Amino acid sequence: MGAIKTVGVVGAGTMGSGIAHVAAQSGCSVIIAEAQESQLERAQKYIGEINRRNVEKGRLSEAQAEEMMGRMRFVQDLSALSAADICIEAIYEDLEAKKEVFRQLDKIARPGVILATNTSSMSITEIGRATARPERTVGLHFFNPAQVMKLVEVVRGYYTSDETMQEAQAFAQALGKTAIAVQKDQPGFVVNRVLMPLLAEACKVVEEGVATVEDVDTAVKLGLNHPMGPFTLLDFTGIDVCYAVMEYFYREFGDPAYKPPLLLHQLVRAGRMGKKSGAGFYEYQ
Repeated sequence: MGAIKTVGVVGAGTMGSGIAHVAAQSGCSVIIAEAQESQLERAQKYIGEINRRNVEKGRLSEAQAEEMMGRMRFVQDLSALSAADICIEAIYEDLEAKKEVFRQLDKIARPGVILATNTSSMSITEIGRATARPERTVGLHFFNPAQVMKLVEVVRGYYTSDETMQEAQAFAQALGKTAIAVQKDQPGFVVNRVLMPLLAEACKVVEEGVATVEDVDTAVKLGLNHPMGPFTLLDFTGIDVCYAVMEYFYREFGDPAYKPPLLLHQLVRAGRMGKKSGAGFYEYQ
């Protein structure tokens, strides 16, 4: 496969928009495919707002911002990704939904094009098996916000070829990221495998009345030198997302360290029932 000049992104949510923006900043043409027109409009507004702030701060000229937006196409038709040199799926964390996207991409993308998933925890092997090119399927896990966070986990599925791993790492590095190779396809890869038990334990500390949400956040920031506390991170990432990841880990590993704590379960349930608008730990207090 030649140089990657056109990047296809499936999903125009926070992660999809961020990945698309990073690719456009690096000089790539970008096609963002999203079924919901309203979500495409939000993504375009979100990227435009970031560019506007960067112009105000002198990080970009207006001409550069306009040129960058000119390299981006926002489409509802997935078939437009036939022009892409790499396709990156960035939809919500649902394995069956991801597999269905990959079945479609496998028919649309040219032979040899890498199909990548931005999943934070799910099996690259199983996603790849939904296609006729599992050797060209790889995990490219960007972190939120993609424009700021430097790390990308490049994850090898059981069938992923050495060539695909090398090309995916080179692509991430071309976007200005630090790429680490995750050589074994296990739930959570590196970061979330380490992070989820910490978040669960923080919830248990509050459940048991050891300390408040605010004091746990302060303790972790000042005692462990983390940039934000676990509850701020849970709210920022989305409690539904973290809950789903913990549930997946618990099913896969059977380890109680990954079982979603009762406090998190209650808060997610309250949010789904509409008892809390945009429920998060700081809204819960």
